[in-house]
Amino acid sequence: MDYLREKVVVISGASAGIGAACVKTLLTAGMIVVGLARRHEYILNMKKELSPELSKHLFAIRCDVTQERQVSKAFDWTNDKLGGCDILINNAGIIATAQLSQKNNTQQIRDTIETNIMGAVFCIREAFHSMRLLKNGNGHIVIVNSVAGHQVPNLGPDLPSLNIYPATKFALKAMNEIYRQEFQRNKTQVRVTTVSPGVVDTDILPIEIQNIVKPAMPMLEAADVADAILWALSRPANVQIHNIIIKPMGEKF
Repeated sequence: MDYLREKVVVISGASAGIGAACVKTLLTAGMIVVGLARRHEYILNMKKELSPELSKHLFAIRCDVTQERQVSKAFDWTNDKLGGCDILINNAGIIATAQLSQKNNTQQIRDTIETNIMGAVFCIREAFHSMRLLKNGNGHIVIVNSVAGHQVPNLGPDLPSLNIYPATKFALKAMNEIYRQEFQRNKTQVRVTTVSPGVVDTDILPIEIQNIVKPAMPMLEAADVADAILWALSRPANVQIHNIIIKPMGEKF
């Protein structure tokens, strides 16, 4: 993995969960990490807990990925200060739990679509142009998806609805293939990978789901997903890892 050392990686949703685990894993692998998050103070707190050798390679930018201008400014900073983006971990995502068919749920639906789909569009677009213009058309984009992007889980009557969340994850699955085709069409060597974990022990799960799921279901740790992402990044340049599905042992979905 020596060739990954000092690569510049941008991670969205880097303040907690899978994003925070990726920050630590990729820093330890020798990369330079730019963490994007609305709660960027969480990344700054994480930076204080790192060794001086690692902390000097971590940068935190306050960024709401639903805001196109904020995303553009974050990548402008990365291009100007660090010479561009080699790797993007598109991780930011949320879950709405109001029933899709109920009244007065429009804002939750919009928020989920804006974060999970449009946030990905904004981040991937900026990362790709950075890679094409500043990295000689080389790079790797990893989209953190979900098993819910392959099959809609039936959670039963005791758990809330997953609302529009699975639909946004199915969209990311389709976008992965669209990007693969477009990156080839533009004659670049930019690779794109989706990583689709099962249930992960993170705060993306609303508390009403956590209270039922945690005692009853096996769960992945965020570090398990980060390890899989590092493995995908470390494959030879001629290898395109299209999708990885990871489930905890015993998962029933």
